[in-house]
Amino acid sequence: MHGNFRKCAITLSSVVLGGVILPAHAQSDVTLYGIIDDGLLYTSKSLNPITRQNSGNQISVIGAPSLFGFKGSEDLGGGVKTIFDLESGFLSSTGALAVSNGNFFGRQAWVGIQGDFGTVKAGLQYSPFGLSLLATDARAVSFFGSMLPLYVQNVSVTGGFNPNALSYASPTIGGFQGSAMLALGGAAGDFQAGLEYSASLNYTYGPLLISAAMYNGNAGGSAATTPIQSTTAFTGRTIGATYEYGDLTVKAVFVNFKVVGSFDDRVYGGGFSYRFNPAVSADAGVWYTSDGNDTRNHSVLAATGVNYSLSKATLFYGQFGYIDNHGKMDTGMTTNGALFGATGSTLGVAVGIRHLF
Repeated sequence: MHGNFRKCAITLSSVVLGGVILPAHAQSDVTLYGIIDDGLLYTSKSLNPITRQNSGNQISVIGAPSLFGFKGSEDLGGGVKTIFDLESGFLSSTGALAVSNGNFFGRQAWVGIQGDFGTVKAGLQYSPFGLSLLATDARAVSFFGSMLPLYVQNVSVTGGFNPNALSYASPTIGGFQGSAMLALGGAAGDFQAGLEYSASLNYTYGPLLISAAMYNGNAGGSAATTPIQSTTAFTGRTIGATYEYGDLTVKAVFVNFKVVGSFDDRVYGGGFSYRFNPAVSADAGVWYTSDGNDTRNHSVLAATGVNYSLSKATLFYGQFGYIDNHGKMDTGMTTNGALFGATGSTLGVAVGIRHLF
């Protein structure tokens, strides 16, 4: 939904609010957008969070990650514009806030400037590390059977939704594009508490994309007070590639999640997506995870999905997944309802409907 605001110049002899004179408004564009996703989930095993044992199969209604937001821009002239984005996550099954850091606009809340020089943003935003994983994951970080459950299981939403952040993304020059982000901790007298920084470098050559990124984050800081922990102390490293050949896209990625004082997970993933026609598409991926501290802890996650579009905005989907956990590894099937899994093999199925607006 678009709203256009007329340019107006207001001349007031003395209108002052809190010592600030109200400015004139330039022409702006604002868009409301979102995703509503709901479905059913079945897993042949489920993990008891207390005993860490198998609690048996489960069938549940899942409000898959849904969101809505407002984004807009204002033309400042000379090829420069102001941009902003406010984004909130929720579960359509209950209406509860979710898929965020737990705050109302807990996914994105930033304002920035964009031009030929690149893009500068300030506020809650995605990290270059998270965006690199989105670009190189075989199933585009689907809530079910993808890199996303592995990510959230390792570090919650740290690195996904970064508060108090400043970022810069360069234009593409000779195929190269770089991004950097610094998120301040906000703790008086302790600059390192909650400090987070991330960077990425992407190279595009025709249908080939190579993306490398890093993330370093410290515990504590003001962001530690968000309802969902967003300052887990960890280092992240990734390199991945995608290649498009007509309707076929192939992807491969390596990711290392190293949590301070805990595990050192190395994830090797790959897969493909294929569009059969404008209405039908499918994808599949495999992710092998090994704990660098003890290789007896490892898992294999494999998943595939089919989408059938009823229109440009509405689609039905069906997804099937398989997990095999060994040692203390507890890889789960989905970010909602089965984030952690039991030892041994587990089968999972999800079906649902998604609408974009």
